[in-house]
Amino acid sequence: MTAAIFRGKRRRAAAAVGAVAFGLVALSACDKPTPLATVTVGSTTVTTEAACFDEGKKLDQNALNKCMADKSVKTVKVQPGDKVRVGVDPKMADKGWLVAVNAQQQTNQLKQTYTSLNGEQLFVNRMEQRFEKDVILSVITEDGVWNVKLELDKG
Repeated sequence: MTAAIFRGKRRRAAAAVGAVAFGLVALSACDKPTPLATVTVGSTTVTTEAACFDEGKKLDQNALNKCMADKSVKTVKVQPGDKVRVGVDPKMADKGWLVAVNAQQQTNQLKQTYTSLNGEQLFVNRMEQRFEKDVILSVITEDGVWNVKLELDKG
């Protein structure tokens, strides 16, 4: 009877060691998550990971353009008069960041963790002098781009 008890304890111990080893291997395979950018309009908040991020390495113009063109992003509806609030991770703020809409720069370089923008103005296409029904808002640092789609909701 005692032999059966020892075998059961050994199996459980071996299973526990195996589970711990598997967990450590699984954790070591995980990539470090990218910093997050957050866009809030009214009571709706969307948090997004980077479309492109290569920590510490400056993106060249081609990579920057490709990253800003990514349209597979989360969407937020904006009504006339809404403020669009953009927030970033403190590490991003320390390095400096800016906001662009459809690849047109909207802010100078910022060092704080958030900014607030006039939502309606983000839909004005100055080159064609018309309102767009949707735009891609990009948060840009030297080493990454975060995108969110804004849709104009006229109620």
